[in-house]
Amino acid sequence: MTNGGKSSLSYRFTPSTGSEASHGTLRLEPMWEVPTTFTPLFGREQEVATICALLKRPDVCLLTLVGVGGIGKTRLSLEVTYEMREFFADGVCFVHLASVSDPELVIPTIAQALGIQEIRAQSIFEQMKVALREKRFLLLLDNFEQVVKAAPLIEELLGVCHDLKIMVTSRWVLHVQGEQEFPVLPLSLPDLAQVDASAQSASMALFVQRAQSILPNFQITPENVRAIAEICVRLDGLPLAIELAAARVKLLPPQALLSRLSRRLQLLTGGLRSFPERHQTLRNAIKWSYDLLDDQEQQFFRRISVFVGGWTLEAVETVWNVGHGTNSGSLSVLDGAASLLEKSLLLRIEQAWEEEPRFSLLETVREYALEALHESGEAEVIQRTHALYYLRLVEEVEPHLKGAQHITWLAQLEREQENLRAALGWLIEQEEAELALRFCRSLWWFWRLRGYWSEGRRWLEAALGLVKAGKATEAHARALCAAGDLAYYQDDYVIARSVLEEAVALCRTLGLESELATAFCSLGVTLNAQGDVLGSRHMLEESEALCRTLSNIWQLAYVLRQSGLIALQQGNIEQAAAYTQEALALVRELDDNSLLATILSNLGGIAIRQGDLIQAVTIAREALTLARELGDKSLLASMLQNLGYLVSLQGDLELAATLTQEGLTLLRELGDRTYITIALHSLGYLTSLQGDLEKAEACYREGLSLAQEIRNETRMGWHLVGLASIAAIEKQPIRAARLFGAAEMRLDLKVVMNTIEREEYERGVQSVRSLLGEKSFAAALAEGQIMTPEQILAAQEPESLPAQVPRKPQATSTTRTSLTNPAGLTVREVEVLRLVAQGLTDAQVAERLVISPRTVNWHLTTIYSKLQISSRSAATRFAIEQHLV
Repeated sequence: MTNGGKSSLSYRFTPSTGSEASHGTLRLEPMWEVPTTFTPLFGREQEVATICALLKRPDVCLLTLVGVGGIGKTRLSLEVTYEMREFFADGVCFVHLASVSDPELVIPTIAQALGIQEIRAQSIFEQMKVALREKRFLLLLDNFEQVVKAAPLIEELLGVCHDLKIMVTSRWVLHVQGEQEFPVLPLSLPDLAQVDASAQSASMALFVQRAQSILPNFQITPENVRAIAEICVRLDGLPLAIELAAARVKLLPPQALLSRLSRRLQLLTGGLRSFPERHQTLRNAIKWSYDLLDDQEQQFFRRISVFVGGWTLEAVETVWNVGHGTNSGSLSVLDGAASLLEKSLLLRIEQAWEEEPRFSLLETVREYALEALHESGEAEVIQRTHALYYLRLVEEVEPHLKGAQHITWLAQLEREQENLRAALGWLIEQEEAELALRFCRSLWWFWRLRGYWSEGRRWLEAALGLVKAGKATEAHARALCAAGDLAYYQDDYVIARSVLEEAVALCRTLGLESELATAFCSLGVTLNAQGDVLGSRHMLEESEALCRTLSNIWQLAYVLRQSGLIALQQGNIEQAAAYTQEALALVRELDDNSLLATILSNLGGIAIRQGDLIQAVTIAREALTLARELGDKSLLASMLQNLGYLVSLQGDLELAATLTQEGLTLLRELGDRTYITIALHSLGYLTSLQGDLEKAEACYREGLSLAQEIRNETRMGWHLVGLASIAAIEKQPIRAARLFGAAEMRLDLKVVMNTIEREEYERGVQSVRSLLGEKSFAAALAEGQIMTPEQILAAQEPESLPAQVPRKPQATSTTRTSLTNPAGLTVREVEVLRLVAQGLTDAQVAERLVISPRTVNWHLTTIYSKLQISSRSAATRFAIEQHLV
């Protein structure tokens, strides 16, 4: 089967996760995503024990660690996670929110940390609820104060995920139901009346540890103990302030440090009355550290505050060169970074040594630096420079997202995600329409490949909203193409069509042929999804012609792939093959493995329609290999689904089950409802082969319900066929005939089914016709065509059936389970074995059980393996010994 021309070709047989699929849950693998700490925690033993006890209480689901910035909330929370690791069987995940200022980005940020990608119409928040609903999981949300408006979403998440616990660090209370506050206080202070080298408080221990990381030989001595104790007292036991002070011991011994600090505190006491006393102290400590810098170091410190979430030295060069140029007297970026790194005002982000180093500021330090930047009068010019730097970056990266190294380029954009958001947000805030549109258009393919569809659409909507009448430009046209495409991927076809039609009109007006080719293609696949076959074909033909004229090889390969996919959906195999073969030749020259994998899936679909199962499997294996290398979850799920279906046709049910389970897990994680319906049908088909009819029926019913929800008639038809096959096996011919009738109202059998599928379907129909007789069968078939699926499934099988119809057996504990069968045989395998022992041929067994001879042969292979025999005569002896005949 196909998926409407989106990412790849798909079949009706998809991976499964066993009982998880039948219960509609999303599998989230146990995980441990918590930053590593490299230093001990001082003086917090009692707090750790108390917090752990609170988290173990069933009535505490949300625990907020509240305290001033720099008090040590994050470090304390991390220690708690280590202590509680075994308590949360399904895992712990740390989510860093310090760089997130928009409450609407809280859920996407949490989802990204959990590895949940957004797919199609289901919101990422709903996917998160499904993922965590039955999990014993701890979610740690760090630095929540600037996104406190998102607190109701946390309350809503906890309302449906009853085993989930959330621990929040924040400067503010969240004020939501179920919140348990825990105030985080300063570290314990030394008693200045009884100071000696052996009696250390937690604050002194922290000072010494930090000092030793700079000077390994540093020790508390009778000569310096008093100074160290007074430093800790004067800094009120605030961990960040103590660390900043201790970082200066390389330059100043404790006694000199205390003297300098004493003067600074006297000078900086007070401040804004609206700030808490300890907040004033922290700000004073940071300002004191800032004042120790020379003028150029201070300017360097202020300017780097414009970066969010990390940055490279190359990026800093851009903002530092403003007003400096190549003046040799200026502080170099390398020297500036080294100086701030030594003074603990800068952090180096751990990563592979061969990569360009990245740096960041502690968030509290960055806040101070950003305030200083605004006070200096440089903020606007530096923020503009920052925004233009990242605009150049995304415009440079964009062409590389469709080529051999696109995974590397995608990773670069991922690393810069926070800076990209900050830059784009600033441009929109400044109403820089043209620059914002260029920014959005360049990020389109990144948003699409990484599944940031909702976020991308939100940015595009904001940027497009800045466009004034009569100011249409190339960037406007390209942004419309992006907005329409992302709307299509979320199944928002009405909006997609409207936006793409506007894009087509604007491209024509402006004479933008390359953009027009893109708009034609996107509009074509959208029209196809809406059932406008003629309109779709026309748009795709227009796009193809323009691509050939412009020699746009990548876009031509993409259009041909889409045209081939649609032709395959419509049953035009020769045309599909022609389009796809040309696309394959083009994409192999381009070396774009993502596009190649989707083209290969087209070829696999063509091969199976042509009856070449071996070739189809070979192609599917190649596509799956590419998908694994790319790490694209949506593409990988599709390729697993395809290969799982194909190997099942070869009789390798064990491998099919493995692929099915892996693929369906990904599909549920992605929340792709269209593909989940396909997967559920596959699972139903697979479990029916194994004789578990109850589970098979549950899969078909769930899939039917979901298909109705998304109004996908084709998917509804496939699940109705599955339910009809179950009814036929269970000797309910009237229900089976009605279900076949309902299915045929939704499926064009000659188009949607390959040869194997159609033969199996016709065999099932004929078996029901034979049981009922032509007249009764035709009547039931007609009834099914006017009844709703709910009416058919709710109706009881008539008491009066034709004489030749065997009555449905009474249900017993073994009717739908294989737990009590000998040698671990399933119910269906026992049925096959009984008939073989009676002397029936494979064809006769197939006819009796309403399955294909191929399936009978597969069952016999499995039976021989379980019984460790190799002949029909040995199988017959076993059946007799077990009283099966």
